[in-house]
Amino acid sequence: MEQNLFLDRDRLESVEELVERLANSIDIEGLKQQNRELTEKTMEPGFWDDTEAAQRIIRQQNAIKSRTDVYDELEEAMEEAAVTLELMEEEEDYSLYDQLKKSLDAIEKQAHEFKIQTLLNGEYDMNNAILSIHAGAGGTEAQDWAGMLLRMYMRYAEDKGYSVEVLDMLEEDTAGIKSATLLISGPHAYGYLKSEKGVHRLVRISPFDAAKKRHTSFTSIDVYPELDDNIVVEINQEDIKVDTYRASGAGGQHVNTTDSAVRITHIPTGIVVQCQNERSQIQNREQAMKMLQAKLVALKEEEQKEKIEDLAGNYSQIAWGSQIRSYVFHPYTMVKDHRTGAEVGDVSRVMDGDLEPFINAYLEDKAEA
Repeated sequence: MEQNLFLDRDRLESVEELVERLANSIDIEGLKQQNRELTEKTMEPGFWDDTEAAQRIIRQQNAIKSRTDVYDELEEAMEEAAVTLELMEEEEDYSLYDQLKKSLDAIEKQAHEFKIQTLLNGEYDMNNAILSIHAGAGGTEAQDWAGMLLRMYMRYAEDKGYSVEVLDMLEEDTAGIKSATLLISGPHAYGYLKSEKGVHRLVRISPFDAAKKRHTSFTSIDVYPELDDNIVVEINQEDIKVDTYRASGAGGQHVNTTDSAVRITHIPTGIVVQCQNERSQIQNREQAMKMLQAKLVALKEEEQKEKIEDLAGNYSQIAWGSQIRSYVFHPYTMVKDHRTGAEVGDVSRVMDGDLEPFINAYLEDKAEA
């Protein structure tokens, strides 16, 4: 038993060293001071007079707290584990050994989560995410696959405690969707979800094929950060084309009887954005312009891109050979990310929103590059 305690002490010390390095890398004390300053702002009279500015501060505060809270919880858990170890060694009482092992397992898992958070250091990683889904060629089969991915991302957001707003949706009568755009709001939503950008491939026995043949379908995911209002992107009005059309789906009588939906095309880049979620054409245009600005900023920030279509929304290459991840339902079950090699055998678990193995592997891979 003494040998086991010696090994457990080594485990604890290794985690303590890791957490200390990570805390220093993100300046944890500086973040706590920043959080205190933001808290003081929220206490000022008239703080909520400017709702949008207040919400920006609250989002920033929540993003900071998501890091500092994990650190504080780790510090408390490691301190408790150290005290337990010391008592067991001094009194040679090993009745708490099983509890200690469980505590160390939990501490190591939480330390890994803290490590992943420290990798979210991009300029816009703290922001909310705008995620677009576009079905590839293949009719009903591809549109059903797009609908499955829509459910997967909504489940992921739900598990993370994020809120989801549907900005645009083009549904299909038979099954699935042609396209959808979601605003996913929560601490570091873009930082996590940026890993999902690319083509996703499905292999399964199609429920729409009477011959029960195996089918391969493709859907493209686009992800870009929601921008704060204080980020201004100059757009020449002559460079955009604005189209209006009748909104579809839920939303009440008003949106179904007027051309309230808005589609904006940025002519120089070919970027296309659209919004039909709001009640009025003016509101939809404002939201669509914000989406266009965000895409232009993301386009500018992208490095080593050979084709502007990667961000411009050209999905003509949603096909074999361009996928970032494969979801195989038949003849075996597996989800594999082709960028990192990360694999999960339980495809149902992934489709229920468990994307962390792939997101974490992507972030770690980028950090080591």
